[in-house]
Amino acid sequence: MNIVVCIKQVPDSAQIRVHPVTNTIMRQGVPTIINPYDLFALEEALKLRDRYGGKVTVLTMGPPMAKQALEKALAYGADEAVLLSDRHFAGSDTLATSFAISRAITNLGLRHAPEIVFTGKQTIDGDTAQVGPGIARRLELQQLTYVTKIVSVDLRAREITVERRSEGGTQMLKSQLPCLISVLEGVNAIRRGSVADALRAARAQIPTWRAADAGIVEIANCGLRGSPTVVKRVFAPTPRAEKAIQIKLNDDQCGPLVDEIIASIFEHQPALEASFQPNGLT
Repeated sequence: MNIVVCIKQVPDSAQIRVHPVTNTIMRQGVPTIINPYDLFALEEALKLRDRYGGKVTVLTMGPPMAKQALEKALAYGADEAVLLSDRHFAGSDTLATSFAISRAITNLGLRHAPEIVFTGKQTIDGDTAQVGPGIARRLELQQLTYVTKIVSVDLRAREITVERRSEGGTQMLKSQLPCLISVLEGVNAIRRGSVADALRAARAQIPTWRAADAGIVEIANCGLRGSPTVVKRVFAPTPRAEKAIQIKLNDDQCGPLVDEIIASIFEHQPALEASFQPNGLT
């Protein structure tokens, strides 16, 4: 089984800064980590590789320093890694990013077409959850989002069965391979890489693909030129002037407290109280 895991090196969310003019994330001088959601996707890929055999290739798009994330992924146990890095990719939004990564996956597939492409649910810097579905759409892959468990894989029938979280509970889905899976957080325990994998990662020569290496000729679809998303303004929410209502309570006042809370709610929301009257019920 050939598996591709798309990861991203992201700024530590506690230290993110935004450029005051371009409204883009300033990455210089900010500590970076592997996007936490992507680690769960990587672990699921490694578990499938360990069970069914094959190869796990980790792919990321970013500046040269993003190799650090790939080295860490190799230390966890990934077999190969590729960095997609070119000045033409700078400033890419989710549309341009999914375009570049899908082309890179296609280029990987010229050697070994992947049965599964894994991504995390979303990244902690953008929080859009759009890149994974964008890749699936461009590659015409079956798309399985918010997956919490991979139940089974039948390589002969080229079928996969998964559980995914939905608003109504849990869904059990069966899909054809190849497919793209976006993984939710907390679905597994991320392994500690072995010493052998750590040494292999330290010696690894990770290839860097520029646009031409990834088979990208439509440069206008990359970077800022290929990004229709415009951040007009970045601002902190205005603090609410109205303070929260505090109700003092003793240990033996639970019953009266409930009545007081309900009375307080109805006092501030008279329309809500009216909706509970017999003539207001629908």
